[in-house]
Amino acid sequence: MRKYSLLRDRVRDRLPGIALQEAPAARDGELALVHDPVYVTAVAEGLLSAAQQREIGFPWSPAMAERARRSVGGTIAAARAALQEGVSAQLAGGTHHAYADKGSGFCVFNDVAVAARLMQAEWHRHRPGALLRVLVIDLDVHQGNGTASIFARDDTVYTLSLHGARNFPFRKEPSDLDVELPDGCGDEAYLDALDHAMGRVWADHGQALPGLVFFVAGADPHEGDRLGRLKLSQQGLAERDRRVLQACGERGIPVAVSMAGGYGHDIERTVDVHQETLAQCWQHWQHWQARSPH
Repeated sequence: MRKYSLLRDRVRDRLPGIALQEAPAARDGELALVHDPVYVTAVAEGLLSAAQQREIGFPWSPAMAERARRSVGGTIAAARAALQEGVSAQLAGGTHHAYADKGSGFCVFNDVAVAARLMQAEWHRHRPGALLRVLVIDLDVHQGNGTASIFARDDTVYTLSLHGARNFPFRKEPSDLDVELPDGCGDEAYLDALDHAMGRVWADHGQALPGLVFFVAGADPHEGDRLGRLKLSQQGLAERDRRVLQACGERGIPVAVSMAGGYGHDIERTVDVHQETLAQCWQHWQHWQARSPH
């Protein structure tokens, strides 16, 4: 948990161009766009069973419930800012193992799914009859099973996941496009797989490009990660981020970024990777502003 405060301090001290804001808490009605209201109530009121808490991976407490709400609220805020300014990021999020009716794998609520549904609703409210298509680019080392399950029969949300084939979750849900990577995969093979996957994504969309991308930018593919099993360097991960942001920028698609997983043997190295992701976002924002009419 300490990586989040370390990352916030890094952004404040080393990336002063990025404006930091406190993540708001998502409301029950927002969470219910995706999650079973019974489950939302159980989290809010401490009614989760022992088995449910074991699947999530940590015990219930008022602070746990509050943090889960703010993790979603941060991604909602980032999505709204991205639609206005081209790119935004939150310093946590990426809780992609949470299903509609349960949490799993350190994930209580699914922040990207809730934010995607809310942005679609707000888009339609302000533009009656208009449809906001959403693309989820999930590059955490673990497959986004909860997100894939939530959007399994929804052709307005396209889910892409590049992940370790032999890593958690061991029962994976089918995304629109899954790319499984072998243990020990390094920079070159990973970036080739990413390029091919992104080419497939744009081909699948044709002329109906998404209006918003959620980029789950996990630090856990890093070679120093305790749980990742891949071998990407910090430079390789920075290139991953640059390619995703550039591809979206070339198509004029706003991007909301979540930091997601990162469990390094050395926590400072994990924070380094997240910091570089945010530096790439800052550069992308500057390019976006330079291209945008004022």
